[in-house]
Amino acid sequence: MREGNDAREALDEFVELWQRLRLVSAEPGTVVVVEGVRDRRSVRRLGLPGAVAVLHAGRTMAETAQSLVRRGRRVVILTDWDTEGGHLAHRLAEFLNAERVELDLETRRRLAVVLRGELVHVEGLYGWARRIAEAENDTIERRLEDADGADRPTE
Repeated sequence: MREGNDAREALDEFVELWQRLRLVSAEPGTVVVVEGVRDRRSVRRLGLPGAVAVLHAGRTMAETAQSLVRRGRRVVILTDWDTEGGHLAHRLAEFLNAERVELDLETRRRLAVVLRGELVHVEGLYGWARRIAEAENDTIERRLEDADGADRPTE
């Protein structure tokens, strides 16, 4: 667990990156792809508003890719940060590269940098963010609300 300024910086970086993902996710035609239902639950708890597709839903990778192409024009791949998650991300990207979709693997990479190896599964993202916020005598919900409010135009 991080301490002091390191934890504060990690939380600030996470909130900034997550808020950007929340804004992108809310745009029509954007689909965020996670590995499983617990991953989807975690990103929903962090306020991800848009479509979230589950990779492990009983379909082949080709079928999943075709479903994503039909659903959206932008696909954000947010698989786990372990070897299997990396393999799945790159396999899915191979299927989607030939299609007319904007593919985002950068968010996954940037989250890995923020997490610095402290977490490898998307399903633990909410718990990680909650613990880091609590160490700063804050809540992740309040931090995300504050970030959300900062993105709204003032009247």
